[in-house]
Amino acid sequence: MSASKRRTRVHVVSDVHGNTDALARAGDGADALVCLGDLVLFLDYADHSRGIFPDLFGVENAHRIVELRTARRFTEAREFGRRLWDGLDRERMIEEAVRRQYAQMFAAFPSPTYATYGNVDIPALWPEYAGPGTTVLDGQRVEIGGRVFGFVGGGLPSPMRTPYEVDEDEYAAKVEALGEVDVLCSHIPPEVPELCYDTVARRFERGSAALLAAIRRTRPRYALFGHVHQPLARRMRIGGTECVNVGHFAATGRPWALEW
Repeated sequence: MSASKRRTRVHVVSDVHGNTDALARAGDGADALVCLGDLVLFLDYADHSRGIFPDLFGVENAHRIVELRTARRFTEAREFGRRLWDGLDRERMIEEAVRRQYAQMFAAFPSPTYATYGNVDIPALWPEYAGPGTTVLDGQRVEIGGRVFGFVGGGLPSPMRTPYEVDEDEYAAKVEALGEVDVLCSHIPPEVPELCYDTVARRFERGSAALLAAIRRTRPRYALFGHVHQPLARRMRIGGTECVNVGHFAATGRPWALEW
């Protein structure tokens, strides 16, 4: 096959949540890796022994806070957390734990990797760990194999109050800055009920109306996202756009592949 007709393969992951071993293999056989965020593992809802929270406060307390959050008793969960953190330097301890996770995960990224932030990530720390083969984008575009990819990181305000939530106007401005792209990449889904409902947590996660409007207006080939770990619908078409939840990488260890 001539160089001009060579096919391009991109692997896409989201919601890595500390799965460093699988991340190190995620780019195998691909020309590039795209990461849609949530590298940090604060608390694993499937295995309460994993993550920053149980490392600091033990599995029993992790059980309790998951129980409260799953029951949507968010005020009680925050009060329970406040009692645990009382007298401790919360920001310093979390940052130290996140730094340890970031050091491992950024070292596992293949080259090239194109990444954006998830809602549980801490963007201010990324420049310290992103190597020369990793390009971080948020409200920005990049060309991969002749196609234009646009990236929008973070999430919208939620009762969980995760680290990288921005207001709707700021989020919409990042979407607007992309213009027309072939592949629209975000951490959260467009605001469509079937894409936002988590069947295990039994609740709607925040989706973006701005993303949905951009899909309808600019008609990218694909809209790729994560965030909802067990969605009611993993993919659907909106007009000419294929909308795909690329999967909960922390659980599956498998990237989603896009080839052209």
